[in-house]
Amino acid sequence: MECAVEPEGLFGQANRRYGQLRASSGTEIGPFPLGVAGDESAQLSYGRLRRRVLWRMPSGLYLLGSRAGERRNMMTLNWAMQVCKEPKLVAVSVESDAFTCELVQQAGAFAVSILERSQSPVVRKFVKPAEYADGKLNGFAVFEAQSGCPVLESAVAYLDCHVRHSLVLGSHTLFVGEIVNAGELSSPDSPVLRMEDTKMSYGG
Repeated sequence: MECAVEPEGLFGQANRRYGQLRASSGTEIGPFPLGVAGDESAQLSYGRLRRRVLWRMPSGLYLLGSRAGERRNMMTLNWAMQVCKEPKLVAVSVESDAFTCELVQQAGAFAVSILERSQSPVVRKFVKPAEYADGKLNGFAVFEAQSGCPVLESAVAYLDCHVRHSLVLGSHTLFVGEIVNAGELSSPDSPVLRMEDTKMSYGG
């Protein structure tokens, strides 16, 4: 299923409102606050501050499964969250030049594997495109979700999603998927992996 970037819908409406706000104020909005724009030293200092603040935002650490035809991949992901209650929508943000982005765009689906806190070494194995052989990705057993996307067998839970909206943001592409299936693979009391459980950082 081809997933086209939507120029309108909720994202198009938001972009139009932003443009109207800029036009009505007559002032350029961002990316630097007043008193910083035009001062290179102040911009560098503010950039470091902004990065530290962004890194303080709590986030999970997941594996994002994708598949298009016989090509499969799982990648480390931490930009994922529920964004709508009805319908049940989950958003993930993926680097636009990543192999996973290509697969999700082509297939219109993705699966999020939620990991146990002790599995931090596992995510480090999926920072580059994975190799698939004998039902395993990078040596880790996986199974196919309803969408066909791979899910880590040792995950504590997973979400299987069909893409309903997508938007190229710049360095990343945002995919909003409707949950078509979900499952728990271990005890509901299992603590889940978060970015702060590791020494990893991303974004900022």
